[in-house]
Amino acid sequence: MHRHRIARVGIAFALLIAACAVRSADVSSAAPPKAGVQITRLEDRLRVELNGQLFTEYVFKNTPRPYCYPLLGPGNLAMTRDWPMKDTPGEDHDHPHHRSLWFAHGAMNGHDFWSEQKAFGKTVHEDFLEVKSGQDTGVIKSRNKWVTADGKVVCTDERTLRFYNPGRANERIVDFDITLFASNGDLMLGDTKEGTMAVRVAETMRLKGKVGKGHIVNSAGLRDGQTWGKRAEWCDYYGPVAGKTVGLAVFDHPQNPRHPTWWHVRDYGLFAANPFGQHDFEGLSNKSAGNLTVPAGESVTFRYRFYLHEGDEQQAKVAEKYKQYAK
Repeated sequence: MHRHRIARVGIAFALLIAACAVRSADVSSAAPPKAGVQITRLEDRLRVELNGQLFTEYVFKNTPRPYCYPLLGPGNLAMTRDWPMKDTPGEDHDHPHHRSLWFAHGAMNGHDFWSEQKAFGKTVHEDFLEVKSGQDTGVIKSRNKWVTADGKVVCTDERTLRFYNPGRANERIVDFDITLFASNGDLMLGDTKEGTMAVRVAETMRLKGKVGKGHIVNSAGLRDGQTWGKRAEWCDYYGPVAGKTVGLAVFDHPQNPRHPTWWHVRDYGLFAANPFGQHDFEGLSNKSAGNLTVPAGESVTFRYRFYLHEGDEQQAKVAEKYKQYAK
């Protein structure tokens, strides 16, 4: 009897060891998630992943201008509208040129590079100067040309998108720097509200609309409808996505021309920093008050940061984050 008990214990122990070995093998054979910022080249876009999860894709081919879509914030929540890239029930189909996150302007040497109406200009991708993954940051640096509807190049640009490995799960940070070169004669950026460094927030984050329950606040303390056309160092658009409050703040770098910029931020979800729309924003009779001319052979640089966060601007410490960026 005693020997049988010992045998049963021995068998049970052997089975336990075998089970542990199987679990250990399963763990060791599973591929660990990719750490850091991974950027993968596809045919018409670059896929950007943060620690193995999709964050955005930089679309550069077969499009009127390069753009980033989707834009997945904390909790993997989609913080920009799907349309016109994807037809999602319940979304408004206004402004087909509002492609998630993009840079464009409505008056460049008299040509429209903002809308996608007839005779509009296109920003054409030429080449990647750098595509680099990394533990802490990933970089996309590209060269583009701005071509009118009749095929004339009005200028070129070099842009750098820098994606940061988030130190915390409740935030995402992207820097967007762009230098416009007056490579084909003088470049005149005209005074119009239609521009410039822009994003179209998710429908539920909107201030108004069928499902909009969001809010807008800027560094001057103005809120909601009061923020349109006002100058501020930063502006934050926040609201619910899938029942969770998230926000998207845009920072205007202190070295940018005409800092602090004006904000073309609308209750229907458009959110843009625009340093050129002075006559629209301030109600001036001089329709060229906001014009900016870059002499032939020279350039102008703009720098912005996108801060995707949980909660409202107070919970996310947006003002504090801006000060860190400004340094």
